[in-house]
Amino acid sequence: MAESASGNTTQRGGSNTTNPLSPRFPHFTPRAKRVIFLFMKGGPSQVDTFDPKPLLDRDDGKPYPGQKPRVQFAPTSELLKSPWKFKNHGQSGLPVSELFPHVARCVDELCVLRSVHGTNAAHGGALLKLHTGSDNFVRPSMGSWITYGLGTENQNLPGFITICPTLAHGGVNNWGAAFLPAACQGTPLGNATVPAGQALVRHIHNPRLTTAQQRAQLDFLGDINRDHLRRANENPALEGRISSFELAFRMQQSMPEAQDISGESEATRRLYGLDSKVTANFGHQCLLARRFAERGVRFIQVTHSDGDVQWDQHGDLRKGHSKNAAEVDQPIAGLLQDLRATGLLQDTLVLWGGEFGRTPAAQGGRDGRDHNPEGFTMWMAGAGVKPGVAYGATDDYGWYAVENKLHIHDLHATILALLGLNHERLTYRYAGRDFRLTDISGDVATGILA
Repeated sequence: MAESASGNTTQRGGSNTTNPLSPRFPHFTPRAKRVIFLFMKGGPSQVDTFDPKPLLDRDDGKPYPGQKPRVQFAPTSELLKSPWKFKNHGQSGLPVSELFPHVARCVDELCVLRSVHGTNAAHGGALLKLHTGSDNFVRPSMGSWITYGLGTENQNLPGFITICPTLAHGGVNNWGAAFLPAACQGTPLGNATVPAGQALVRHIHNPRLTTAQQRAQLDFLGDINRDHLRRANENPALEGRISSFELAFRMQQSMPEAQDISGESEATRRLYGLDSKVTANFGHQCLLARRFAERGVRFIQVTHSDGDVQWDQHGDLRKGHSKNAAEVDQPIAGLLQDLRATGLLQDTLVLWGGEFGRTPAAQGGRDGRDHNPEGFTMWMAGAGVKPGVAYGATDDYGWYAVENKLHIHDLHATILALLGLNHERLTYRYAGRDFRLTDISGDVATGILA
C-alpha cells in the first residue's frame, strides 16, 4: 500500500495498475509546477559568492575567535578574507561577488538563502543528504519524490531528467528511486565526463528494428508481463519494468526532438554562452533544462562538475573558483532571463547550490578553504519565492548558520510546499514504515514564500 500525493491510500499492482507518471493533484494550490536544480558539485564558498563578511576582511590572518566544529573534514588555520569584492546590485541592493557579474544583473529575481546547514562534512554523505535527505541510507532522491507526488505533464518524456550528473560521491543514488516506483527515478543524459552536446540517453535508437516491429515486440512482451502481474497480484519491480519499456519506446521520438537545439536562434545561443568555449558546455545544459521544462518535465537537474575538483578548492581557491564561476555565470543568468521572457519563471522554481559551503578559515597556504556544512548559501528564483531578498544569516565570519536556520530537511519541506505538497503527507509505506523525503523533521520556511 502506498499513499498518493492527495493523501489517499491507493493500491498499486494487479489489473488496476496506473501509469506512475500520470499527473496527480497536489495537496494544495501550488506556486510552482516544476523544478530546475543547478547543482554546483564540490561546495561553492558562501563568503566568496553571496554572503559578504566585513569582519572577515578586517580580521584576515587572525585566529578564528569562536569554537571550530567538533567534526571537521581537515585542519584549518587562520581566517582568510575573500579575494573578491562585493557590490550591491539591482533595486534590492543585494550584494554579489565580482565572481558573478551576469547573475548579479538578475539579483532582483533571487531569494538568497544564507543559513542552509547540513550534517556531513564529507562529499559523499553531503551529496546524499542534499539529494535524498539521508547521508547514510539508500533513500529515494528529491526528484523521485516530486515525480512520485505529482507525476509529469509529458507522458513521452521522463518525469525526472538529470543532465551530465556526476558518478562520484553517491552516484546513481543521487537520482535513484530506491523503493519508490522505478519510473520515478531520474533519467541521466550522459555524465560529468561527457560534453553536453554528446550527452544522450543510451540506446535511444534501434538500428535493427523498425518502429512497427518494435511496437509488435513490445505488445507481445507486455501481454506476457501483464498476465504474470495479474497472477502475482502485486509486483512493483515488474510494474516498473512495464512502464519503463513503454516510456522508452515513446522516448525514441520525443527525446531527440527535445535535445535538438538546431532551431534555437543565434540570440538565444549567445544568451546562454554557446558562442564561447568557456561557457558553451554548461550553457548547453542550461538550454536543455529550459527545453525540458517547457515540455512538461517535472524535475530537471543540471550539474556543474568537470570530473576533477569542481568547486572543492582546498587549495588554488582564486584559480578554481574563478574558473568555475566563469563557466556557469553567463549560462545561469541566460537561463533566468530566458525563463522570464518566455513566462516559464512564473511557475518554475530554480534552485542553485552545492552540497555544502567552505570555511572562513584557510587551507592550502592561504589559498584554499575546507568543507563547511555548518552554514552555507543556496538561492532560489521563480515561482512562489520572494524576489530580491536574503533569508537567514551566518555568524560574523560565515562559519555557522545562526538566524532563520534552514536545515536540509527544511529546504526539502519548503521545495515540496512550493509545489503544493505537504511533506508530512507525501509518504510511501515500505518495510512496515511510512517514509518521506524529510524523514521525521522539517519545517517550511514560510518567510521566503511570496
